[in-house]
Amino acid sequence: MMNDDLQKRIQAALANPHNMGELTNADAIGTVGNSDCGEMLRLWVKFKQQDGRKVIDRATFQSFGCETAIAVASLATELIRGKTAEEALSLKTEELAGELGPLPPMKIHCAQLVEGALRSALSTQAETCTKPTAPPEAPANVAAPTLLDRIAKPQAGGVKITFLDEGS
Repeated sequence: MMNDDLQKRIQAALANPHNMGELTNADAIGTVGNSDCGEMLRLWVKFKQQDGRKVIDRATFQSFGCETAIAVASLATELIRGKTAEEALSLKTEELAGELGPLPPMKIHCAQLVEGALRSALSTQAETCTKPTAPPEAPANVAAPTLLDRIAKPQAGGVKITFLDEGS
């Protein structure tokens, strides 16, 4: 059971979530899902050069998940801004929850979902710093595909889905 203080912090994060939605022209995209609970999260990351370093300029997310996963993703996208891929990848699961503070054992998987999406997006960035090709732009009169559409019908070579083990 979550304590009232944590529930209030989660509700505050949900009342004004940051960085929700797709980020066009992202340099990296990570998608994770947990087949046991049906949660899925996609994270988009855009880099910039700053002081001779390639750092995260912006990160956004979309989530099919519980309130805690959405709150952690919102906080994590703020937390990684200005960090290199290596610095962001070095953050521990509990650090990604930021100002939410320690999560109860039953909610740790929410932060692990965000961590998994971050690793999925950034692991190749940290190793090779290559930019994936952007998907083609949709015509203006066609609705943009939803996260569910894109997960169900990923473009060839454009999406890497990592399923989390229940024990991780």
